[in-house]
Amino acid sequence: MRMIYLSPVPWASFSQRPHHFVNWYHHQTGAQVLWIDPYPTRLPTLNDIRSKPPVADQHSVTVPPWLHVCKPRSLPIEPLPGSALLLKRLWRNLFKEIAAFAAAGPCLIGVGKPSELALQLLARMPASPAVYDAMDDFPAFYQGLSRRSMERRQAQLIRQVGKVLASSSPLRNKLLGMTDQVELALNACDVRGLAPAESLDLAAKQQVLGYVGTLGRWFDWDLVTALAQANPGNRIRLIGPVFTPAPCVLPANIELLPECSHADAMTAMATFSVGLIPFKLNRLTASVDPIKYYEYRALGLPVISTRFGEMALRDREPGVWIVDQGTDLRNTVVAALASQSDHATVQQFRQEHLWAKRFSAVDLMPASLEKPEVW
Repeated sequence: MRMIYLSPVPWASFSQRPHHFVNWYHHQTGAQVLWIDPYPTRLPTLNDIRSKPPVADQHSVTVPPWLHVCKPRSLPIEPLPGSALLLKRLWRNLFKEIAAFAAAGPCLIGVGKPSELALQLLARMPASPAVYDAMDDFPAFYQGLSRRSMERRQAQLIRQVGKVLASSSPLRNKLLGMTDQVELALNACDVRGLAPAESLDLAAKQQVLGYVGTLGRWFDWDLVTALAQANPGNRIRLIGPVFTPAPCVLPANIELLPECSHADAMTAMATFSVGLIPFKLNRLTASVDPIKYYEYRALGLPVISTRFGEMALRDREPGVWIVDQGTDLRNTVVAALASQSDHATVQQFRQEHLWAKRFSAVDLMPASLEKPEVW
């Protein structure tokens, strides 16, 4: 059965959960996949002017022969009343492409993010089985009218699909309030490009506490500053685009480096002694299972994290230190630096947290292969 997949991220971005989802599906079925790039589902903000597209890697820039990429025409008006009529006209050619793809055989519809396009596609293909892979609490990323619009469309989407996957336990619990067809499929680790486990340097290295990722409104600058002040002999290296600047002058042992490709980021991580996940506790982070956790541990790094999302459930996991208000940050860093993984443990972690294992653990294959109705 072919798949039509409406992605929350562009194909030409670094490999994320959606890329691994469609790769897994193709390798399971051998079927072709029609990948539909995202379009704006909220009203524009000032940050959109300043932001740059993420640095892509070679895996995502290359389009495999079994994948077809479509880019919908659109305007950033989806939350506005009546916008669906105009957007529907802009999508006429896209609907023709989808119809031609679906004419070759039955299709599974995969939705990676709620949208008007997803709802219209489900209405046009009511006989096709559909799954919603919720990689985030999408309404939490929006404000005002855009948030209300996303909440409404997500509720409509969940009522229309046969199965919902949730990327974290808190997100699953939240979505269970809308449907009982929710299964947990945590995030995982992409081992492609990682150095072999046996070649990793698991010694003390440079005593660097590091973070790789976006420094947005969820990033806890106060905690990072406190870590630096409590551990003046250790360097804290932050790598990534800064969307929310530090609210104060940073201590001298905090080093800011620009965004880099995913491959370079993994190389940089391997030089850390400890991986940091310093996120604030709010609605934005409450449903997150950070991929950084898997990347850090797949490189043998101990992790210091705040108690948010899925990380709140990992306070007893080996190699993980959860910090709360009042935690002794000096003793925490000393303990994390003193810990050490071995190559066998790292290899076992990698094998237990593969994307293919995550998706294979849930039953996505529809029982009946019904052909879509004629458009």
